[in-house]
Amino acid sequence: MSSLVAIVGRPSVGKSTLFNRLIGRRAALVADTAGVTRDRNYAEADYAGRQFTLIDTGGFAEESDQLRARVEEQARAAIDESDLVILVVDGRSGPSSTELELASRLRKGEKRVLLAVNKIDSEAQTSAAGDFYHLGFREVHPISAEQGRGLTELLERMVELLPPPSTPVELAQQVGAIRMAIVGRPNVGKSTLVNALLGEQRLVANEAPGTTRDAIDSPLTYRGRQFILTDTAGIRRRQALAARVEEFAVLASIKAIERCDVAALVMDATEPAVDQEARIASIAEEKGRALLLVLNKADRLPSTVRQKTMRTEVKHRLKFVSYAPILFTSAIQRGKIHKVLDLGATLYEELKFRAPTPKLNRLLQQLMDSHPPPIVSGRSLRCYYVAQVASAPPTFALTCNAPELMPDRYKRYIVNRLRQTFSLKVPIRLILRERSKGRSGAAERKRD
Repeated sequence: MSSLVAIVGRPSVGKSTLFNRLIGRRAALVADTAGVTRDRNYAEADYAGRQFTLIDTGGFAEESDQLRARVEEQARAAIDESDLVILVVDGRSGPSSTELELASRLRKGEKRVLLAVNKIDSEAQTSAAGDFYHLGFREVHPISAEQGRGLTELLERMVELLPPPSTPVELAQQVGAIRMAIVGRPNVGKSTLVNALLGEQRLVANEAPGTTRDAIDSPLTYRGRQFILTDTAGIRRRQALAARVEEFAVLASIKAIERCDVAALVMDATEPAVDQEARIASIAEEKGRALLLVLNKADRLPSTVRQKTMRTEVKHRLKFVSYAPILFTSAIQRGKIHKVLDLGATLYEELKFRAPTPKLNRLLQQLMDSHPPPIVSGRSLRCYYVAQVASAPPTFALTCNAPELMPDRYKRYIVNRLRQTFSLKVPIRLILRERSKGRSGAAERKRD
């Protein structure tokens, strides 16, 4: 399970630039205007073989009267949920009163903090970083996120401070137990659903805290299968601001999804597939976990609403996970709640699926005959061989003559045909490999 590293700071100090630099791609919008980052960005990164999840904490309001409250929300979320915090400041402007307050809160939070003084673009400017010792941290790291200066030292120190990687200890160590995370935003009925599932089987065993604080792991036996349900419903705090509650929901979901086989994304059927739910769904897809979309509170839907129409609408809003099955439930009335476990078990088996190599290559030949790859830059693309190289999620390696030229739309076409052929409703990964020069097709098949 990867650690969480939050990047915090006031507007226009270069948080998103640093975020993009550390993950190696432009995932966050960067501009000179304060408050550009509205939504939180999450991305996997690694350094020296150590993986971690970076969080670009944006969403600061442009209005000055709201800035202080939003900074406090971000700081609290980082303190409570992250393993390490990177506080980014602007080396050209010197410490501000806002940063003094933020630094004070971070120091009281008993979390490890790295202070990154950004926009130190030359050696001559390094001395300006010394002004930030007033923030009360022992270490000050002068960096230039734009130019990449000082990032190696920052990353090395980050890896040193992160907790050692560990494998979560599973309850009862059941062989083949299905780990199922119940995730979603507040007030959609996650706790009610978990309690109904546990109560229906009358197996509310010893509830032990999981590796994620406020998440509860509960073992459950259903139709002879062992489940471990992880409830993330305890993330709400009294008197918490709405934005802070949403941030806790996403942070808790990340950790719960990392530990699970199947993520059940619970949504309010009267208001499904909102932006936060799209972010949680994207996390499950990115991490290769099976996803079940649970539209709870279906009993509150008007009689004129057709479930078929709602399914189509939800799949359109969450088109990047349109393969995920959709289930309508009413946790409070216990309507169809057992199907959450039935579908969870089905998705678990699909996640472990292994395809016969001969059938894969017969499918590939059919694709090449009926819909061959396009000609790109005057070069004909050819696909020679496909084999499954991993499961959880099912991962396929496709050998071709020019992987770098293969259009994304054709890769999506192959993935969709794999999904249809093998009836898979879980994430699928496709890896392109270049055919070794001088090898015949038979030799290539023998090697794979």
